[in-house]
Amino acid sequence: MDLGTILRLKRKEKKLTLKAVATKAGISEGFLSQIENNVNSPSVDTLLNICAAIGCDAGEVIQLAQDQERISIVRKKDLSDVDIPHVGFATKRFFPPESRRTIDSAVLLIDPGVSIPARKGVRNGQEVLCLVEGSLELTYEDKIILLNEGDMVHFWTEPGKQHITNRFKSRAIALWIGTM
Repeated sequence: MDLGTILRLKRKEKKLTLKAVATKAGISEGFLSQIENNVNSPSVDTLLNICAAIGCDAGEVIQLAQDQERISIVRKKDLSDVDIPHVGFATKRFFPPESRRTIDSAVLLIDPGVSIPARKGVRNGQEVLCLVEGSLELTYEDKIILLNEGDMVHFWTEPGKQHITNRFKSRAIALWIGTM
């Protein structure tokens, strides 16, 4: 169960600070942060107090945690139906942001002539890119690496020093995985 993520979402929906909720729930701000980051688990009484401080129903929070997807499947037929917006690429993520803690993953669909920069705000992250269809260029620091269908590359995230570009005539499809 991922109570922490759900509690964080509920708190942010109400525009409450960690400090305000922790104070009202009678716990430390650090402990609440640990709960929200799934480092520590609350007792039933503490969960009830946190939910009361946020103004949400503890039963609903538990139900949401139980209902969270533990597996996500993207079928090939789902990729052919993706409409590429005016920016020229689409990202079909496996899980919503609130369910991503350690790794992020997506299928990237990139039209010809489009370039995608590195993720923002990631430090010491690692990435894996696997070309499922087409070709792409990975610019990494001062290197340009050509990737063709079936090629894979593993690298450390370098914001400002990397981007993926489709310089070819057909759409490229890649599986991308990155650590947070």
